[in-house]
Amino acid sequence: MNIGPQTTFRFGSSSESGSESGYEPVDVHGGRQYFESTARFVAWVRAAAPYIHAFRGKTFVVGFGGEVAAGKLAQSLAYDCNLLAALGIRLVLVHGARPQIDAEMMRRGLNPRFHKELRVTDSATMECVKIAMAVTRFEVEALLSQGLPNTPMAGGYMRVTGGNFITARPVGVVDGVDYQYTGAVRKIIAEEINADLDQQNVVLITPLGMSPAGEIFNMCMEEVAEAVAVSVKAEKLIYLCDAPGLLDDFGNLVGSVTADEAERRIAEKGNSLANDLDLYLPSAIRAVRNGVARCHLLDHNKDGALLLEFFTPAGVGTVVSRDPLFRLREATADDVGPLVALISPLEANGTLVRRGRELLEKEIDRFSVVEYDGMLVGCAALYRFSGENAAELACLAVTPEHRRVGLGEQLLRRIEQRAQYEGLDRLFVLTTRTAHWFRERGFEEIDPEALPTQKREFYNFQRRSKVFVKPL
Repeated sequence: MNIGPQTTFRFGSSSESGSESGYEPVDVHGGRQYFESTARFVAWVRAAAPYIHAFRGKTFVVGFGGEVAAGKLAQSLAYDCNLLAALGIRLVLVHGARPQIDAEMMRRGLNPRFHKELRVTDSATMECVKIAMAVTRFEVEALLSQGLPNTPMAGGYMRVTGGNFITARPVGVVDGVDYQYTGAVRKIIAEEINADLDQQNVVLITPLGMSPAGEIFNMCMEEVAEAVAVSVKAEKLIYLCDAPGLLDDFGNLVGSVTADEAERRIAEKGNSLANDLDLYLPSAIRAVRNGVARCHLLDHNKDGALLLEFFTPAGVGTVVSRDPLFRLREATADDVGPLVALISPLEANGTLVRRGRELLEKEIDRFSVVEYDGMLVGCAALYRFSGENAAELACLAVTPEHRRVGLGEQLLRRIEQRAQYEGLDRLFVLTTRTAHWFRERGFEEIDPEALPTQKREFYNFQRRSKVFVKPL
């Protein structure tokens, strides 16, 4: 799921010409189909602009396993990382090499040993680890260093750096099992990583750490990525995993979840989560509780997952945050611009009555709004009828990308609560397209003549809006 400014507004055009501008399509390069695909491309680029502005200069830490580095989409991942870097995002990449280590051990006739999903690294295994890690790192560097013509990396040289950024300590003996050369993070040299990022380098980190005594320790990619993200105060920690993200009981993707909710899901699900989620979700929870703004779980088998997650409103994965991303509050003067952007397309297609910016500025205190990660994605207004113990619910609108998560219900309840607080006993609503929605929520249709006098005098018989009322 895309989180940053995290929301822009893209509504389908109702223009009969097929264009919001009103121009007729030009029959070139395939006619109408070409025009429509071009219009979609232009709309996408414009819709992505707020994300580009918001993410420039922010640090993203991307963790991925050895299966991603050696997979069929490794090249595409390199392309996307190149694009993120070109857009001014400070990138730290942390790679793993578990399958490569297993393959090297098999080649030498050694059997991998794990305890509590953590590799036991003896001296023979450590030799395999060093070889596998080195080869995997060189292969990732090679992917990131391309610049062939007719590829997304043409003309975009990425400076990839690394170093002894991690001080390690031995895991030691757990449950009677001596992990030997398996290590844990003791310290991240964050200032050195940030110094490289300040020079517009992409930092590539291999999960090997050195102790003050000069020993080398094998570490988990997810632990290293988490520690790095916390230490450099990353905006985002991203894990590319073997699942689309966190799923609900019906197999649907959970777009966003708080750390507390994710922890409850782990307790409920036990070991039934996807393999990578067993490792990455607890890490994500710890990261956001320790200062990382957001942690994203993305499917490593989905081409372009990074771009879809961060430059489209809906996103494609699960985002973990410390606090809920949705926030319901009363509107302020600063919300006038976003409100105009939200309701203008609905005014243009006749769903809402037109309100000018000046009118919105005067009536802003009547509005309640809902934010998604800081961006306004829904609104509703309460207009009290003078001399009546009733009010009108008006201008209920939610962006298309968020209409299936219950925001309309939340805004309705908010307006009802405001009306009850003001001592009102009836709530009216006029609608041309959502009659069933209101009927399902306790509103009853009435004749327009039953409207309060103040509203009845201004009823627009040309719109033929249906009138509903709900007792409070």
